[in-house]
Amino acid sequence: MGTLPLATPAALAVTRTQDPADERLMLWPDRPPGAPDRLPEVRIEQKSQDPAVPVRWLSGIDRPWLSVRRPARPNGAAVIVMPGGGYGFLSWDREGEEQARWLTDRGMTVFILAYRLPGEGWRDRAHVPLADAQRAIRRVRGTAGRFGIDPGRVAVLGFSAGGHLAASLATRHDEPVYRPVDAQDRLSARPDAAGLIYPVVSMAAPFTHRGSREALLGEAASQVDRLAASVETRVTESTPPCFLLHAADDRVVPIANSLALYERLLAAGRPAEFHGYDKGGHGFALRLPDALPASRWPDLFAAFLERWIGALPAAR
Repeated sequence: MGTLPLATPAALAVTRTQDPADERLMLWPDRPPGAPDRLPEVRIEQKSQDPAVPVRWLSGIDRPWLSVRRPARPNGAAVIVMPGGGYGFLSWDREGEEQARWLTDRGMTVFILAYRLPGEGWRDRAHVPLADAQRAIRRVRGTAGRFGIDPGRVAVLGFSAGGHLAASLATRHDEPVYRPVDAQDRLSARPDAAGLIYPVVSMAAPFTHRGSREALLGEAASQVDRLAASVETRVTESTPPCFLLHAADDRVVPIANSLALYERLLAAGRPAEFHGYDKGGHGFALRLPDALPASRWPDLFAAFLERWIGALPAAR
């Protein structure tokens, strides 16, 4: 293979939308791989009746991007946040913006990943989100100097289906799921640590989340394809340290998902933390009452990051 070209500056520059707070790092220099003849159109649905507490759902991601959220006092660590939504939409506020706020308060530079949704006409649909996730971490490492980031201190944090994507990246970071487009694709896509919050894990076991499976693989996916997309079957010696959080009363994505992955991580001798709680349900993010112990999970995850990527609180 010949030398890959450097990213085209005009195509991959950090851009700003009409919202001055939304600094974007585009993933691909041109049309994303597997693009249909007609790209989907970005749609934003406001699910909240309270303008003070936005609940936006994004879909129709045509040209995926990373929304950059910079801390006042950066500590050199970065977290790529992957919102959930069953691979049918992205829960942008609850599992994106709200996470970015507490992470930047601790000095971490945050990138919220707007990844493509597999059922919106993309070819090779099962690999579309993973291609974006791999490319995202390579883009962050390739532009680390611009953001004051140590490329060896990049973690991912995913929720629900976004947890499946983060876990897929943690276990399949070396898998070639797209054709390299520039020199940044020589960089490692392995995260240095992974946070998986009420994650979808298995696409084959009885406790799978059927909606996520069908959105990712299609309704007629074979058992072979389902197993290939099941994170618990993909753990290797190169899987990074993982933090898992789940509630036993989750009626959407059963806690058995996290337990299955945790068991495989232990069997493979990989560093892992599992935090299970009796109450919390699904999709709670940061919105649990203080009386519930699971509401304190950000402190636990921050301690996990401090241990594995040195994400110390920002200097005062």
